[in-house]
Amino acid sequence: MLRGAAVAPAETAADSRTLTAASDLLDGVGGWGPTATPAGAFRLVPVQVERDLSLVCRWMNDPVVAAFWELAGPESTTARHLRRQLADDGRSVPCLGVLEGRPMSYWEIYRADLDPLACHYPARPQDTGIHLLIGGGADRGRGLGSRLLRAVADLVLDRRPACARVVAEPDLRNIPSMAAFLGAGFQFLAEVDLPTKRAALMVRDRVPCDPS
Repeated sequence: MLRGAAVAPAETAADSRTLTAASDLLDGVGGWGPTATPAGAFRLVPVQVERDLSLVCRWMNDPVVAAFWELAGPESTTARHLRRQLADDGRSVPCLGVLEGRPMSYWEIYRADLDPLACHYPARPQDTGIHLLIGGGADRGRGLGSRLLRAVADLVLDRRPACARVVAEPDLRNIPSMAAFLGAGFQFLAEVDLPTKRAALMVRDRVPCDPS
């Protein structure tokens, strides 16, 4: 766990209204509420740059994270990345993952069918994508990623009834990430060449595929 990351961000009524308006394309991620996981109560809290920049920047400068996110550098680098999403129309919502009151991960929940990713696979309307990083080294390597990915995929499919599947595109070199998605019930669909990486297209359907 990173020092200074132990206090969950507080939300105000004004924050809630802003977050709901900004995430209509994703059915109000900020209002999805907590969910029970084997590791404890977990919730997604949409990022506020002024409140969360320092924490997210520290995570982005962790060498394990930086190798794949490529956002290491000063806070201005992280701020540009966050503000680019927040200034959009709500098709991507950056969030802190808060486990038992402790911010410990960073998530991007996004409309994959409205993303450039849709040009690289047979996208379906309302496909919802997930990006994830675990912030602290103490939270890695013990199966936590799979547990939280399963919980968030469940949340997406529960809170977004029009969405039939959740997708992800981890870097093929990121073996731990791919293993976490597989452990969360995602299936490997294909390799795809994206502008910044060769990725594994991972899919979790609302109705599991018939193995026969």
